Amino acid sequence: MKKNYSIKLLAFALLLGGTSCSVSEEEVVEKAQVSKEKLQQIYNMGFGTTDVKAVDGGYLVEGDIFLTDEQLNAKQDPKFLRVGETEQYRTSSLVSVGSGRTINVAITTSLPSSYVTALDEAIRRYNAENLLIRFRRVSSGYNILLSKAPTGSSYLASAGFPSGGNPYNRVLVNSDYMGSNPGTNYLATILAHELGHTIGFRHTDYMDRSYSCGGAYTNEGASTVGAIHIPGTPTTADATSWMLACVATGQNRPFNTNDRTALNYLY
Repeated sequence: MKKNYSIKLLAFALLLGGTSCSVSEEEVVEKAQVSKEKLQQIYNMGFGTTDVKAVDGGYLVEGDIFLTDEQLNAKQDPKFLRVGETEQYRTSSLVSVGSGRTINVAITTSLPSSYVTALDEAIRRYNAENLLIRFRRVSSGYNILLSKAPTGSSYLASAGFPSGGNPYNRVLVNSDYMGSNPGTNYLATILAHELGHTIGFRHTDYMDRSYSCGGAYTNEGASTVGAIHIPGTPTTADATSWMLACVATGQNRPFNTNDRTALNYLY
């Protein structure tokens, strides 16, 4: 998620296996520049290139989505891709669930206790949908770790997309910006959005982030990472989707009917 003071909320990609909450968080180190070659690779994957940041291990795009060099260099299968309109979209990578799967989520003590409460609410929202995928907060043996974003970060939260049938395993949360008690439902909206990225959801306003973020029209184009329409979701603007790229400060955005259609279709 990115803040633009109607605040950009964005998201998630791969790697880093976890073991317990006591693991120290990895600092994201911003580098000076992103080469034209990398910007072209990012553009070819269907992401905007106006605010790309080089960080430790990869690149942050659209304010909150983490991409690795491995992803950028991989040969992608472009079938079933299309230029976005306003439907729900997923990536070409999803979490393997079989007959059902529980994803363990941990949160470090570097984040205030109110963030634990918000994470529990985000988990509750998913589990209330009775999907094949379930989330569970744990203190060790996690699949996804929530930890504090580095000081000076320009996003609200960030994450990545699934890999190898597993969710992306890290969400960084900017508690310096949001403070010690930003409001349970507002923060749960942000965390549920980031968890959505970790299991393969792209932004609902993939085709035009000016819809939720303001500013100029930005159509990110067909994407090699996957921008696959989820059947049954609308082709008109969806003003309340939990996967819109931006969220206003303090806004609560639980799953709407179209979000539930998308979640149940995939999981």
